[in-house]
Amino acid sequence: MSLPPIEIPLGAMRFNSDSQKLEYWNGSIWMQIHTFSPNLDGGARVICAGGIDSPASKDIIDFATASSIGNFIDFGDLVSSATFVSEGSTSSRTRGVMGAYSNTIQFITISSTGNSVDFGDFNTTNNRLQMGAVSNGTRGVFAGGYFPQPSHTNIMEFVTIAATGNALDFGDLIENNRGNASYGSPTRGVFHGGTNSPAGILNRIQDITIATTGNSTDFGDATETKDFCAGGSNATRGVVTGGRNPSASDVIEFTTIATKGNAVRFGNLITSVDEHCASATSTRGFSLGGTPTPARNVVEYISIATGGTAVDFGDLTVKRSHCTSFTNAHGGLG
Repeated sequence: MSLPPIEIPLGAMRFNSDSQKLEYWNGSIWMQIHTFSPNLDGGARVICAGGIDSPASKDIIDFATASSIGNFIDFGDLVSSATFVSEGSTSSRTRGVMGAYSNTIQFITISSTGNSVDFGDFNTTNNRLQMGAVSNGTRGVFAGGYFPQPSHTNIMEFVTIAATGNALDFGDLIENNRGNASYGSPTRGVFHGGTNSPAGILNRIQDITIATTGNSTDFGDATETKDFCAGGSNATRGVVTGGRNPSASDVIEFTTIATKGNAVRFGNLITSVDEHCASATSTRGFSLGGTPTPARNVVEYISIATGGTAVDFGDLTVKRSHCTSFTNAHGGLG
């Protein structure tokens, strides 16, 4: 007589001796537990890379200490200018990985100043611009974007941040999308707003489970219909700043990442902005650079746990828009 199958209780935990990782049972599969400390922000760095101050592209990387206030300083140069890279970067505690004005992927070691290094390639020979990207600290997922030929895309690809190599297929966004804001938690990645062709600017928010390949699903709606907004998270709240429809916005809004639903107003930036970049630590969210024309070098910050108006942080080393930003705080989720 065969024994009945053992029912695994939801939330059960085990140690996987093959991967040397803790895992929990989500009701259908074992999921890796990503451990990170929300209290590693003291020496965390905020990175700003690439961008454009029309008509000149920028290969500059600069940084600041997240917990302080002041101007950014030089970090190094990109191996490939990241013009129009926008939200297209992801990170861990040690590495920042970003796209470029090409199919190239490059990375830096965040704790050590210096130039970026080749990581691998996206699975297209076309230039890929204005994509979103999220991370759980281990895997980075790049979503959507724009190919000058043929046009917008809904493709998602992923990399393992600790291992250089080419990106692999992850799944598809609900519709083609560029210029979205992106942010995540240890389990969920969220893509917020953007532009669809031919439908136009979107207020859709969509999400993925980062550890599991597959297509995105609907999360809720943004408070405004806009593209070229930018986002970051403290692993609990995802905060989105600025954007455009048709003019620049000063609105800050947020979602609770663990709970699907519509975004809620948070507060306002000091100045309306679009085509900027954003990142976050466990306590602070940053809005960096952007337009309206001419490009700005201003950096503003908010306290993510409390709504309100942004505060001046300092200046980037040069003015630029369409830059990208990430941190090595709280496991690279920002």
